[in-house]
Amino acid sequence: MNSSPQTQLRRHAFGARALSLALFGLMTMTTSAPALSQTPGQTPGQTPEAASIDPRQWLEEVQGERALAWVKERNQLTLAELQARPEYPGLRREMLDLLNASDRIPQISRKGAWVYNLWQDQNHKRGLWRRSSLGEYKKASPAWETVLDLDALGAAENESWVFAGAHCLAPEYRRCLISLSRGGSDAHVVREFDTVSKQFVSGGFVLPEAKSEVSWIDADHLYVASDFGPGSLTDSGYPRVIKRWQRGTPLAQARTVFEGQAQDVAVSVLVDRTPGHERTVFSRALDFYNQRYFLLQGDKLRALDVPSDVQLSFWGARVLLQPRKDWRVGGVRHAAGSLLSAPAAAFIRGERKFSTLFKPSATRSLDSFITTRQHLVLNINDQVASKLEEWQFAPGRPARHRRIQAPFPGTLHLQALHDSELAQDELAEHYLVNYADFLTPDSLFLARASSDARELLKARAAKFEARGLKAEQHFATSKDGTRVPYFVVRPEGVALDGQNPTLLYGYGGFEASMQPFYSGGFGRAWYSRGGVFVLANIRGGGEFGPAWHQSAVKANKQRSYDDFIAVAEDLIARKISSPRHLGIMGGSNGGLLVGATFVQRPDLFNAVVCQVPLLDMRRYHQLLAGASWMAEYGDPDRAEEWSFISKYSPYQNVKPGVKYPKVLFTTSTRDDRVHPGHARKMAALMLEQGHPLYYFENTEGGHGGAADNEQRATLQALEYSYLWQQLGR
Repeated sequence: MNSSPQTQLRRHAFGARALSLALFGLMTMTTSAPALSQTPGQTPGQTPEAASIDPRQWLEEVQGERALAWVKERNQLTLAELQARPEYPGLRREMLDLLNASDRIPQISRKGAWVYNLWQDQNHKRGLWRRSSLGEYKKASPAWETVLDLDALGAAENESWVFAGAHCLAPEYRRCLISLSRGGSDAHVVREFDTVSKQFVSGGFVLPEAKSEVSWIDADHLYVASDFGPGSLTDSGYPRVIKRWQRGTPLAQARTVFEGQAQDVAVSVLVDRTPGHERTVFSRALDFYNQRYFLLQGDKLRALDVPSDVQLSFWGARVLLQPRKDWRVGGVRHAAGSLLSAPAAAFIRGERKFSTLFKPSATRSLDSFITTRQHLVLNINDQVASKLEEWQFAPGRPARHRRIQAPFPGTLHLQALHDSELAQDELAEHYLVNYADFLTPDSLFLARASSDARELLKARAAKFEARGLKAEQHFATSKDGTRVPYFVVRPEGVALDGQNPTLLYGYGGFEASMQPFYSGGFGRAWYSRGGVFVLANIRGGGEFGPAWHQSAVKANKQRSYDDFIAVAEDLIARKISSPRHLGIMGGSNGGLLVGATFVQRPDLFNAVVCQVPLLDMRRYHQLLAGASWMAEYGDPDRAEEWSFISKYSPYQNVKPGVKYPKVLFTTSTRDDRVHPGHARKMAALMLEQGHPLYYFENTEGGHGGAADNEQRATLQALEYSYLWQQLGR
C-alpha cells in the first residue's frame, strides 16, 4: 500500500525534524525528502498592496545574473573568514570522516525479497542505490548488489543528479519509477527503470522535471499528478490535476480523473492493492491540515463523510482515523489526537461507531503508528520520550492491547516490513525499531509483533566519549505561564558560572516533535570541545499532540517565540550560560524562529545560525510552496492577518542602530521549497543597515542545504567554526 495522503502532503512541507537535524549535522544521514517582504516605510497592519515595491526584490531572481554575483561576493567573504579559523580544517575533516564512515547503519526500505539502501561515501558522492536480502543485511559486512550508480549516471549524462526516491510495482518490484533531482531540488524527472536488467526502460514511462507524484495502477497504467501546463498547478506550485496514463501513449493523451482547486495545496492518490481490500482513494489537501477524501467505486468517486481535519487511512478490513480537533459523533466525544478504528465496510455505509485505540493526555501524544498483518504498533510520546504499545486484531477474536517493553527514555523510530501484496509474507508480523538518545548511539532491531524480544541487526559504535556527559530535562515558564520542556546535554561537573558555550536549537511548527537523538558530528564538534547543547520543545511542535501545535499558529504564532525566549532566559537564570556565550540555531520554519527571536531579543544571544529560512513573511505565500503554509502562518494579503504577521516577520522588523548578534545565514540556490530570496534579502537589508553578518549559499542541495557528503561537511564545518568564534570562552 502506498503512503497515506497525509504522508504525501508532509513531503511537500519542510521535512520538519529529519531536515532540521540534517541541516547542521545532528544526524549523519542523507535526507530524501514547502517563500518573501515589507519595504521601508510600511507600517504594521498595512496590507502588501498598500506598500511600495521592495527595492531588494531583484534578489528573488534565483538565477539572475545580478543576484548570483551578489551571492558569489558574499560567499567569498564568508569563506575567507570562516575557513581561516583554526578550527575549520579539523572540523571539516572530522565531519567528512563521520559522514563517510563505513560503520554507519544503512537505512533500508523493503521491496519484496530485497531491502534497498542509498549509500554515499567518499567514492560515491551521489550514491549507490543498492540491495541485499534481509538475511545478508544482518551480516557484519553484507554483500550489496548495486542497482544504480548515481555518480556514473550523472557523469554519463552531464547532470548533477540526486536520488529522489523510487516507486516500484508490487509484488515483483521489477519495474520502478525512479525520481532524479537536479542538485537536490524538489522538482524531479521520473523515469521507468528495470531492476533486473538495471537499465532504464526503452520507451517506458518518462516524466519531465516537475514536482510530480506517480502511482502504479498496474503494469501498463499510472496515476500521474504533475505540471500539465497552465492551470494544472495549485497556488502552492503543486499538482492540481491527476491523470490516468496508459503505457505507449503520449502523456498529452492521458485522461483526467481527478481535480482539485487552485487554492488547494495539492491533490494525491493512494492505490491499495491488498488482496480482497483493493481500494483507490483520491484526496484534496484543502490546506496543510485539512483534506477531503474520495473513494473510487467503479468509475465514480464517492466523497467520504468525515470532517476535513480527520486524517483517514485504510488497513485491510479496517479504517483508522485521527481527529486533529475534538470530534463529537453519535453522541460520543473523541478527543483531538485520538486514534480511532472501525470496520471499513460499515464506515463506508455511514455507520459511525468507533473503537478508541489511543486517547491523549496532558503528557502523552501519538507520535506515529505502523501496521503488521494483524497488529497495530503505536509509538507514543510521553514527556518527550518514546513508549510502544500494540493492538492485535486476530480474526474471530476481540482486539487485544498490551504495552511493549522497549528501551527508555530516548527516541524510538518504527518502520513497517509487512507487504500486504505478497500472498505469503514471511515478514508479515515483523517490523524495525531504531533506538537512540543524546548519549547512546543508534541501534537497529528486528522486532516481532506480540513479543518483546528483538534481534539486534546493527549498532553504531560510539563516535565521541560520552563518559562525564549527562542529559537532563528542565522546564521554563513562558510569558503566559505555560511550562515549556527542554533538554540540556552538558558535562556532569560543568561550572554554573554563565561561561559555558551553549547552543539552543528549536523548530516550533507544523506539529513536528523535537526528540532526543545521537549525533557523532555534534559530539565531536561541540561536546568534545566543552559545548552545551539545548533542545527546546516549544509550542507549534507536536510533542504534546495537536493542541500543543494549534496553540501557536496564525494569530498565536508569537507563542513559539515567547517559549524559545523563555528557555533562553531560563538557561541564563540557571547560569548554564549567558548572552555572551549563548547561541541559537534553526532551519526552515526554525529559521523563521531564530530570525524572529534574535530581532525581538538581540540582548540574549551572541550567535545565530539561520538555515534555509523564511524571513520575509509579507511575500512568503507568493513564491514557491509558500501558499501551502497559510494554515500555519495566515494570509498576509488579509489586513487582519497581516496585522499579527507583521509584528514578528524578521524582514519587516530588523532596524538600524540596534546591536544584533553577528548572524550566519545559510541557504541553497537549488532550494525550490523555501525561496533563497528570504535569506538573500534579509542579509542585504541588514548590511545596508550596518549590521555585520555572514552569508553562505550553496549552489546545490535543495531544502536540505547540501547534495552530497562533501558539501555537508563544508557547511557543517563553517557553522561550527562560526559558533566557536562567537561563543567560545
